[in-house]
Amino acid sequence: MRVRDAQPKDVDAITAIYNDAVEHSTAIWNDETVDSADRAAWLEQRQSSGYPVLVAADDADEATAYATFGDWRAFDGYRRTVEHSVYVRSDRRRNGAGRMLMLELIERARRLDKHVMVAGIDAANEGSIRLHESLGFTMVGRLPEVGTKFGRWLDLAFMQLMLDERGAPARTTSA
Repeated sequence: MRVRDAQPKDVDAITAIYNDAVEHSTAIWNDETVDSADRAAWLEQRQSSGYPVLVAADDADEATAYATFGDWRAFDGYRRTVEHSVYVRSDRRRNGAGRMLMLELIERARRLDKHVMVAGIDAANEGSIRLHESLGFTMVGRLPEVGTKFGRWLDLAFMQLMLDERGAPARTTSA
């Protein structure tokens, strides 16, 4: 297994992984599946914004997991903070793909001069929380019953990783 940047040929695999998470898990709090055109547009938008979309590829170069990050919030003051997502195909979980993708995402965020990486996780997803803790993320908050899926309320856990040790951020000026 290796990590590489996603390519257009990965769109169908990414779509299948996404839709499986929508239909069978609380990893994505959407109710509707998407088609490949939607994920192709998403991939193009994410990459054209300068953000990575990575895949874990098997020996046949098929994407079995994917990960990305993007702006946490749209305001200028949050420009050094990103929120990430990692999804692994259901038959490939617990094989290290998520960890490999996360390690590369963290490195990419550092190269883009990001300061904090945020994770929003279903608070009941103990596996994801443990993975994030093992990578240095800390639990910073929990929002009870802010989501719903499968006929039940969901709590959102927020975790974060400080990507660097900088003191004050560089000042910017507005024209």
